[in-house]
Amino acid sequence: MNLHYRILGSGKPLVILHGLFGYSDNWQTLAKKFAEYFQVILVDLRNHGHSPWDNEMTYDLMADDLLQLCDSLKLEEILLLGHSMGGKAAMLFASKYPDRVEKLIVVDIGFKKYKSHHDLILEGLSAIKLDSNSTRQSVDTQLSEYVDNLGTKSFLLKNLYWKEKNQLAWRMNIPVLEKAMDVILDKLVLEDIFLPVLFIRGEQSNYILDMDISELESKFIDFKLITINNAGHWVHAENPIEFSEAVLEFLLR
Repeated sequence: MNLHYRILGSGKPLVILHGLFGYSDNWQTLAKKFAEYFQVILVDLRNHGHSPWDNEMTYDLMADDLLQLCDSLKLEEILLLGHSMGGKAAMLFASKYPDRVEKLIVVDIGFKKYKSHHDLILEGLSAIKLDSNSTRQSVDTQLSEYVDNLGTKSFLLKNLYWKEKNQLAWRMNIPVLEKAMDVILDKLVLEDIFLPVLFIRGEQSNYILDMDISELESKFIDFKLITINNAGHWVHAENPIEFSEAVLEFLLR
């Protein structure tokens, strides 16, 4: 699959993979900072953003999509950063193609199986029927019946765009993501990874628990974990200063 991407800056390539329900625009501000040091490549994963839609949504396919992108851009070796679902895709890419990754950063996700926790979000997104009478405000109102967190709701609504006059559409393939949720949440099967890996978690997030650390250390041989204060799952958005400092210190050392 030919993924959509955008490039900022020049230098060693740093590829950034967004999380579930996100797309490359979510990383635009931090990408400008990182582009002072690297060629930053912001990627839209399949069924997200401006990338093509497909009925299949697996981590193997996401990793192979990224390999195709690296080949098309003639990137022999990359720095790779992934958040949440994008972090799992990044881990599998590094496991399958270790010679293509110099350093790996995984943001607030492990490779373990996660319990379903997106049910209300998916129910709300599926319940919204976009027609010629839909407005951003009407969609906001409908989504509020299912999602009461303003930050989460705002994040989801960034996917809403005008496909044509009087016709709103989503930049994410909601039916396929709903169908693939068990796969997205499932445990990854990884080979031992020997390249330098930095895990970044949010202090207020429960995605990487202290009890998970020993399993991470057993799979990622050159492992480091940093906890960012005053941040939850969206670490990069909630504490961008500490986050960017941690990323740059790891990549530039």
